[in-house]
Amino acid sequence: MSTHLYLLRHGQTEWSESGRHTGRTDIELTPEGEQQARRAGATLARLRGTDQAPALVLTSPRKRATRTAALAGLEVSATTEDLAEWDYGDYEGITTPQIRERVAGWTVWSHPMPNGETHAEVQDRARKVLGEVRKILPGGDVVLVGHGHFSRVLIAAWLGLAPDQGVHFGLDPAGICQLGDERGDPQVRRLNVPAWEV
Repeated sequence: MSTHLYLLRHGQTEWSESGRHTGRTDIELTPEGEQQARRAGATLARLRGTDQAPALVLTSPRKRATRTAALAGLEVSATTEDLAEWDYGDYEGITTPQIRERVAGWTVWSHPMPNGETHAEVQDRARKVLGEVRKILPGGDVVLVGHGHFSRVLIAAWLGLAPDQGVHFGLDPAGICQLGDERGDPQVRRLNVPAWEV
C-alpha cells in the first residue's frame, strides 16, 4: 500500500481574508474558516480512502492551525514550531500592496523580510520536517496542518526545489495537498484540493 504526505492549510482568518501577512500573530479562525476546517476533514478522509488513522499528525502551534486540525477530526500527535508560518518580521500584519509602497515589486518569494526569516531559514525548517516525515511514511500516511507560505515551501522542498519556487504552488485556506512519489521520484499527487470537494 502506498502512503502519502498530506498538507492541510488552516481555514480562513480575518487576516488571511484581507491579505495581511500572518506569521507569529496568533489569530482565530472566522466562522467561515471553521466551516472550511470541518469540510476539509471530510475531504481529507475521502482522499485518504481508509479508516486507518494517519501514522502521524503534526500541527503548527498557532490557534488557527490547531483549531483547524480539531475541527477536521484529526488526532494530533504533536505540535511543532517547525511548522509555524514564515516569520515576516517587520511585514507582520500588513499587506503586499502596503509593502510595495516602500519596496517596489516586493513579494515574499523574491525579497527579504526585515527582522524576519530568510528564505534559507524557512527552507531549513521545511527540510527538517520532511526528514522526520520520511522516517514515518513507510508505516502510514502523514498529515501536516499549517500555513500557506510555509506549506508551499514544503512542497518545493519535497520536490528538491529552492524555496522561492513555492510561488508556483497555490494553497487556499483549508486547501489540501497530497504528496507522494512514483518509483522513488517525488511528485505532487493533488494540489490545493478545496474543502468543499467531497
